[in-house]
Amino acid sequence: MRIISGTFKGRRITSPKNLPVRPTTDMSKEALFNVLNNHFNFSDLKVLDLFSGTGNISYEFGSRGAEPIVAVDGDFGCVKFIKQTATEFDFNITAIRSDVFSFLEKHNTSYDVIFADPPYGMAQKEFEKLIELIFKNDLLDSEGMLVVEHSKHTKLDHMMHFSFQKNYGGSVFSFYEYT
Repeated sequence: MRIISGTFKGRRITSPKNLPVRPTTDMSKEALFNVLNNHFNFSDLKVLDLFSGTGNISYEFGSRGAEPIVAVDGDFGCVKFIKQTATEFDFNITAIRSDVFSFLEKHNTSYDVIFADPPYGMAQKEFEKLIELIFKNDLLDSEGMLVVEHSKHTKLDHMMHFSFQKNYGGSVFSFYEYT
């Protein structure tokens, strides 16, 4: 994986092979950040990265000046790798090992951008629960944006606050906003 833009543009990051992840492709990530770039100034953007895996999305936000960034994943190896990489690049990323749903139930901080990349095989009802929890618990700032990455087989455009979606190959980004 590589960082596409910002302070560390072009830097490659190699994650351990044994992590249980499916990182967002560079092509999809570049397209996602083109959309976000039209909505936000990245400086001092508070970001929550759910199911963060390798931290790929967190590093991209960090390279563009967003901070603070909270990355949540249930895998010890993923969280360890994110902490090491954040230290190496001096990113303001707090990596938390937790079940994402448990984290969302207990957390009370709001964010400008929340990005969620659950396993594509996660049940439809779980995707819906994820979105509902974020809005029910007021975790998204009133001017913020929630982005959920999912497969083209998962349909989320019926959910409250749905704004638009973008398709990139087999991946779909669904965007949610209050307005």
